[in-house]
Amino acid sequence: MDQVQIKRALLSVSDKTGIVELGQALAAQGVDLVSTGGTARALRDAGLPVRDISDLTGFPEMMDGRVKTLHPKVHGGLLAVRDNPEHVASMQEHEIGAIDLVVVNLYPFAQTVARGAGREEIIENIDIGGPSMVRSAAKNHESVAILTDPTDYPLVHGGSTTLEQRRRFAMKAYQATAAYDAAIAGWFAHVDQGERFPDSVSVPMIKQAELRYGENPHQIAALYTQASGGVNGIAQAKQVQGKELSYNNYNDADAALELVSEFRDGPPTVVIVKHANPCGVASADTLIEAYQAALACDSVSAFGGIIAVNRPLDGPTAEAISGIFTEVVAAPDADEAAREVFARKKNLRLLLTGELPDPARRGRAMKSIAGGFLIQSRDNGMITREDLKVVTKRAPSDQELADCLFAWTVAKHVKSNAIVYAKGGSTAGVGAGQMNRLESARIAAWKAKDAADKAGWAEPRTIGSAVASDAFFPFADGLLAAVEAGATAVIQPGGSIRDEEVIAAADAAGLAMVFTGMRHFRH
Repeated sequence: MDQVQIKRALLSVSDKTGIVELGQALAAQGVDLVSTGGTARALRDAGLPVRDISDLTGFPEMMDGRVKTLHPKVHGGLLAVRDNPEHVASMQEHEIGAIDLVVVNLYPFAQTVARGAGREEIIENIDIGGPSMVRSAAKNHESVAILTDPTDYPLVHGGSTTLEQRRRFAMKAYQATAAYDAAIAGWFAHVDQGERFPDSVSVPMIKQAELRYGENPHQIAALYTQASGGVNGIAQAKQVQGKELSYNNYNDADAALELVSEFRDGPPTVVIVKHANPCGVASADTLIEAYQAALACDSVSAFGGIIAVNRPLDGPTAEAISGIFTEVVAAPDADEAAREVFARKKNLRLLLTGELPDPARRGRAMKSIAGGFLIQSRDNGMITREDLKVVTKRAPSDQELADCLFAWTVAKHVKSNAIVYAKGGSTAGVGAGQMNRLESARIAAWKAKDAADKAGWAEPRTIGSAVASDAFFPFADGLLAAVEAGATAVIQPGGSIRDEEVIAAADAAGLAMVFTGMRHFRH
């Protein structure tokens, strides 16, 4: 059947948003309202005629509300096929009335976990009757409408539903129960039982937007966020102005935000990203100085790039950024002067993120491969001065150590093989994504020389710089390329069978070199 007139509705919700307005609309259409617990109280307080579920079932709510809707008179009224004579006869024999509409949203399990509740309270917030009613109603969507999303309530204010609506409601209902079960299973596995990689993994996600296309125009794409929430990232940023964000915009902006977050407790810092790789990073006393230093590292790649900063944007910095074409700017906030400057750039997307994400946070990274997925813990490894091991005859100076750690932090976010030169809190040259480390070292040095030529400097900033390698130097040639570029200090993981050869080359060149014991491959 297509059109179904709603004669009886069962309403049982944890989130009361819109429920009174829905009840009023249904009551005005003469619908018999049946409800439970707090929902019934909310409807009665609004002056609506409503029957308790116990009036329908003949049994009281019991066991602290654990048992109230798990009854044949509820599920029989939901599951009965209306044009099946045997079903109709069973309904008549057992005095089961048909239920045409069910409105349910579930106990707030994820919210209870998120606020740090104890185990007993978390278990009590595992809904049983709600999902059972949702599934029963959704299965029998040919006759029954199931609403799990308050934004859909106005669609039934008229007192009837169409088959097309009921099919869509059923789809959303099963998505809701799947996400709910996944959240519960995830909590049991990861939190309650401490399983890092359980036998089965479900990741409930909520669509936020369909994008114009994917990496390329022939691909389709959408943005989803994890239903569990908990992380304030680029997907949660408020877009103040500009064109719709593309797949590549989101990907690049995420790379920029993740890197600048490494400096969230440090001095004003600016990150410029192109194709998910940083092309300029700098820290300085002011945001505008940091931007100018980051831009100088590679002004060619910065054109059409993505910028992220770790401080609220001010007018002078916004004016400087507006000097070249920029796709996206992400910042914790922006003052009125900065907003006015960017308002003149109608296509520039300004994203305000609020508090920057914690770079040390735990989490999982997932990558699809043919026939499966790879899942790993996110790379939240951190290195401090105390973790470094000096392996050369000469120990680095305080400034060299600072430059080493700065270069190391940036290299963590550069595609492997990664080489980063840094000096005075600014990148001097970045070599990314090459098939061997020697070429990355040469490219980074060449880019630094090119930057110096464009800026009219007497020498490239690799002179007297520190160089970071995301993984060990397998041969001395990559290190010697850094020496040729003018680096005086090196930071690398170590661990190669040729470490002694590389250390000897560093000593012969008068370099200071430290090992981290940790690598940062990024593929």
